[in-house]
Amino acid sequence: MTQMMKAAVFVEPGRIEVVEKLIPDVGPNDALIKITTTTICGTDVHILKGEYPVAKGLTIGHEPVGIIAKLGSSVQGYQEGQRVIAGAICPNFNSYAAQDGSSSQDGSYLSASGRCGCHGYKLTAGWRFGNLIDGAQAEYILIPDAQGNLAPVPDGLTDEQVLMCPDIMSTGFAGAENANIKIGDVVVVFAQGPIGLCAAAGAKLRGASIIIGVDGNDERLAVSRKLGANVTLNFKTQDVVAEVLKITGGKGADSAIEALGTQGTFENALRCIRPGGTLSSLGVYSEDLKIPLDAFGSGLGDHRINTALCPGGKERMRRLMSVIESGRIDLSPLVTHKYKLEDIAAAYDLFSHQRDGVLKIAIKA
Repeated sequence: MTQMMKAAVFVEPGRIEVVEKLIPDVGPNDALIKITTTTICGTDVHILKGEYPVAKGLTIGHEPVGIIAKLGSSVQGYQEGQRVIAGAICPNFNSYAAQDGSSSQDGSYLSASGRCGCHGYKLTAGWRFGNLIDGAQAEYILIPDAQGNLAPVPDGLTDEQVLMCPDIMSTGFAGAENANIKIGDVVVVFAQGPIGLCAAAGAKLRGASIIIGVDGNDERLAVSRKLGANVTLNFKTQDVVAEVLKITGGKGADSAIEALGTQGTFENALRCIRPGGTLSSLGVYSEDLKIPLDAFGSGLGDHRINTALCPGGKERMRRLMSVIESGRIDLSPLVTHKYKLEDIAAAYDLFSHQRDGVLKIAIKA
């Protein structure tokens, strides 16, 4: 095996470049994965723009699909040459945080450096790839705590079919799970980007009878109808809150899923739900939120507001791939473009400017 690999690294705000880096050494609990396919996430664009800080020289990306190139001596139950994925969130499942059900918030691996002393609890620290350690937009990626984070890809599933599992499918489905959806519920999903589309698909699987997809892009609304929404609203031409109240006979939706991260979408989601309803928030917010007093019922409306960071781990990935393998959902149409790793700068330009109907880009290493 050659000692060097190509990797897309953060150089400075506005610049992500492909450079040569050393292939990482494999520790006893690690696995080295040869990347076959990865993708670009909206969070990566925030990094590119300097809106989310990471170290200069860090390899970006957190959605790996590939083949095991080398296994650590303590990793059992896997074979070199096996096709696998790993979640964008890769906790250490020995921590208190992970065992208490907060694996996405596990920072126990930072304890030795003094950056985590709370039994593993550290905000968002389960997200390591392309955040705190080198990520997936490279020829190889090192998977820490591999036995808890590697999930074998079922025979017959393509890279494109499972590419959404590490992040956007897991995140979107978490939005539906956190929305307390019951069979027959009315659910409105704000923003039909990749995560919102997965949230709409998840709401359908949870048993919602009416799913309302909201976006300002008619092409995305058309995809939403294919994946789960049976009503779509373009906020540029319609009063979404009024339409939701009309559809529900004035009651309001049982749940709203907010998948963008702005004051406007959060507030409209809150205004759409009935008393006792749930607002499930998936958005990444960049400034303080204000809660309107009337929509909040002065704090007396029995509302629930739930937030989520993408769940990870091999069992989460296994369940998501099982949904795909059974034919319950096919997310491969979300892959609208393909680029080689060496051309990733052009892929970032396309994705960040949302041209040519782009949803997700398959990056082939």
